[in-house]
Amino acid sequence: MLSNLSTSVLRHKKVTTTLAKAKEARMVVEKIITRAKKANVNENKAAGVHARRMVARVINDRSVVKELFNEIAPKMAERAGGYTRVIKLGQRHGDAAEVAILELVDYNTGQAPSAKKAKTEKKETKAAKKEVAKKVEEAKVEEVKTEEPKAEEAAA
Repeated sequence: MLSNLSTSVLRHKKVTTTLAKAKEARMVVEKIITRAKKANVNENKAAGVHARRMVARVINDRSVVKELFNEIAPKMAERAGGYTRVIKLGQRHGDAAEVAILELVDYNTGQAPSAKKAKTEKKETKAAKKEVAKKVEEAKVEEVKTEEPKAEEAAA
C-alpha cells in the first residue's frame, strides 16, 4: 500500500489520502528522495546503479524511477530535507476519516502558496483601483477648476 502511494506521489506530485496514510507515506517518500539525491551527487557509477535498484524495490514503475533520478532529485539537491508537505483537509463525509494532501514541496502544487499568491494579487488590484480612483478624482477637480472662470465670465 505504501509503495503504491509513494509511486503516486512521485508521479503526480500531489495525492489526496487519509491523514494516517499520508504521514506514513511521507517517511517512505523522503527516504527514497534522499537516496536518489545522494546517488546523483556521488560520481561512482556503481553507487548510482545500486541506488536505482534499491529505489526500484519500493517504486515499481520504471518511468517514475527515471523521473525521480532525472528531475525530482536534482530539483531537491539544495534542500536539506523536508521534501514533502501534508496539508489537512478535514473529515470525509462518508466515514469521517481525516483527509489530507501529501505533496512534494518544490513543485508549488500546494494550496498554501497559491492562497498567498492570490492574497498578494488581491492587494495589488486593490492598490491599483485606489490609484485609478485618485486619478479620476483629480481629473474631476481639474475640470471643475477650469469651468469656474468660464461661469464667472458668463455672469459678468
